[in-house]
Parts: sequence; C-alpha cells; structure tokens
Amino acid sequence: MAGPLSGIRVIDLSRILAGPWSTQMLADLGADVIKIERPLIGDDTRGWGPPFLDCGDGAAGEAAYFLAANRGKRSITIDVSKPDGQEIVRDLARGADVFIENYKVGDMARYGLDYASLSSLDPGLVYCSITGFGQSGPYKHRAGYDFVIQAMGGLMSITGESDDLGGGPQKCGVPIADLMTGMYSVVAIVSALLERKSSGRGQYIDMSLLDTQIAWLANQASNYLVSGRVPKRWGNAHPNLCPYQSFASKDGDFIVAVGNDRQFAALSDALDLKDIAHDARFETNAVRLKNREALVALLGRVFIRDSTAAWLQRLERLGVPCGPVLTIPQALSDEHVLARGMRFELWHSRGAVVPQIANPIKFSRTPVEYRRAAPALGEHTNTVLSEDLGLSPERIQALRAAGAI
Repeated sequence: MAGPLSGIRVIDLSRILAGPWSTQMLADLGADVIKIERPLIGDDTRGWGPPFLDCGDGAAGEAAYFLAANRGKRSITIDVSKPDGQEIVRDLARGADVFIENYKVGDMARYGLDYASLSSLDPGLVYCSITGFGQSGPYKHRAGYDFVIQAMGGLMSITGESDDLGGGPQKCGVPIADLMTGMYSVVAIVSALLERKSSGRGQYIDMSLLDTQIAWLANQASNYLVSGRVPKRWGNAHPNLCPYQSFASKDGDFIVAVGNDRQFAALSDALDLKDIAHDARFETNAVRLKNREALVALLGRVFIRDSTAAWLQRLERLGVPCGPVLTIPQALSDEHVLARGMRFELWHSRGAVVPQIANPIKFSRTPVEYRRAAPALGEHTNTVLSEDLGLSPERIQALRAAGAI
C-alpha cells in the first residue's frame, strides 16, 4: 500500500535541519523528494560530526546529524548560482507539486527561482520558504539559527534551574525551534495541497523560526498575557501544577506528574501520608502552588528513603502519573519503545547499515514508507537528469564539465 502522499513530488532546496526535517516527513509519508545540494560540498550537516557513519571503505561517511533528517530522498547536485543550474531547477519545478527552500531573503529572486517566477511556470505549485525571521519585518535579512531563536523567542528564559538555585537560561537538548518549524511547515504544505484540490491553485508559504518559537510558547505565553506576570524558570517543576517535577530517590531520579486533586489523594495514599490530602495547605492545586516549597520539601524527605523502582511500582499501582529519568540509551532500549517499532535500520548505498529512529505516525491503511537511507551526495544526479528530465549523456557531461551540476 502506497503512503498517503504517494504521487506528490517535492523539490527540496533546504539544508541544515528545519527544511530537511519537513521534507523527511514528506518522504516518510510517500512523497518523492528530490534534494538539491551544492556540488562537492552538499548540505552543511554532512560534515557536522563526529560521529560519522562507518562505511568500511576507509572514506568518511555521512555525519549522524545528516542521517537523522534526510532518509527517503534522492540527492542531486546543482549549482543554482549558474544559469544552467537554474534552468535545471526550473525544469524540475514544472513537474513538481511542492518546492521548499531556506535561502536568505531575496536569494531565490536573484536566481529566478522565487515563487513569482516558478508559479508562472506551474500555477499549482505549493512553494514554502523557511527562514529565521520570515520574509517581512525589520529582522528579515538576519541569519536565523536555532540557538539564537530559542534565546530571542523567550524559550531560554523559562528553561533551566530557578535563579533562586543559581540557575541561568538554558537551551533545549535538541534544536527544537528547527524541529517545530519543520513540523509546522509539513502541516502548512499538506493543507495547501488539500486546498489545491478545490481551487486548482498553489500558494506561497512563509515560515519563520521565530514565529514558530513564539507560537509554541503555549501556556507560558498565555500565563503572561492573562496575568501580566513574567514567567520564570522552574527547573523540572511546573508553573501551573504541583507536585509536577522530578524527585530524588535512594538510587536516582524519577518524575511525579500530578494533574488533578484526585491524583494528589492517590499520591498521599502511596506515601502513607493520607492526611496531607486534607491539609488546608495542600487540598487543591491552587493552594499547593502557594505552598509549593513546603510540599516539595515534605515529599522529598519521603522519596529519598526508597529506590526509584519501588516508588514507581507503588505510584503506578495507585494511578499516579510517574516515570523514570532515562538516558538516551536506556530510552532507546526500553521494551515499550521497541514494541512500538521506534528503532529500525536501513541500508546505505555504500553498504553500511544506518540505524534509524522511526516516524511516530501509525496509519491503519497507508503505512509510513522507509524506502532508502539518507543519500550519498549527488547519488541520483544522473538518474534524475536522464530519466526525469530526459537529458542525454552528452548534455549531462557538458553540465558537469561547466560546474553546473
């Protein structure tokens, strides 16, 4: 059974992470993604290592970073600064459904590859631009990197230990602004493709990392807008719930995530502290927040007396949401993660096995497709130019000699 986006062709002029993350998702969903890269160099993340894939032939393989965001795609090399290269891209765009790029504002227009130019060739084209700050506004010409966006978008001001504990602003352990922009981009692209079915027209999508970061501040932004109080860093605690944080046990750390008063009563039973559920300081979430320090200290003195495993068993039995704090190796070898098929392997064209993290979407009829590992640089250039565009071997050789591919 073909994926839900089978038959959709995507021309991908993006690199690093936000764009490639979105196009990998589209490829998983069945789209044919043609990744256009710079000759000889390719996507910057090919060199973002170590670690690099060991292909057993003595030559450096792709960086693990690149392998995480580029499976399922075909790679061709084109120099879009050259007129011949631009013409190839235009020819590819004529037969495509989606065009994605993350060049600086104005670059695509200079190359004649902007939305106005390409939509005149194909009015049904869905064109998505991904930049740090968007196509308008005073920052539009700035380079946008995830770390900068996490800082400017308010995320780092609410991530990290409390200032009361000597903490400071922290970024997330993964480039979350890039990843979320990639995900929002997929939603926008698929929505535009759906709308095209009725209108027959494509459209332009302007995606900004900063816009995305602002958008998913979620409850933290709403807290500020409603109350006027500046959100602060709470470490592993929650600004709106208590107790909802990590605790130390005799042999490690674990999470308790109480979301309502019923669960708090169950927690008090699990700890043999039934009276605290009826203590005027703790009987509702609102008053628990006011008396957070006293409650957390009380719970901490109890939790330190036994092991993580013992506490989790007791809490789970009484319906208190909880979980261990795992390392990445522990998480990836967890029996439930494995049972859900979240790890698998693909063969690289150079003969190496590429370990992969699965797409979490599970369809009942049109399963996610894993057709190929992330491609070698320019692996499909000849195939795409000859079979998809009908160029002769002589023409391809001439383009290569001129440095256009």
